[in-house]
Amino acid sequence: MAHKKGQGSSRNGRDSNSQRRGIKVYGGEKINAGSIIVRQVGTKIHPGNNVGIGKDFTLFSLINGVVKYERLDKTRKKVSVYDGA
Repeated sequence: MAHKKGQGSSRNGRDSNSQRRGIKVYGGEKINAGSIIVRQVGTKIHPGNNVGIGKDFTLFSLINGVVKYERLDKTRKKVSVYDGA
């Protein structure tokens, strides 16, 4: 007769990798062209001047400059990059 309880296999030991979303560059900071400004789901923040948007809604800078967060209208926000001369 066995004196040890059988070890059942754990069926719950998996988890997905974290997505690392959020704001990567804050207002007033300098940024290079092609650098990511925001990783997001949907357009919580919209692209403004000199900012592009990827197919996963990532916002990125199109020029070297300074990041500025602004209002698009009463409820929506946008982020722009202006030449930091």
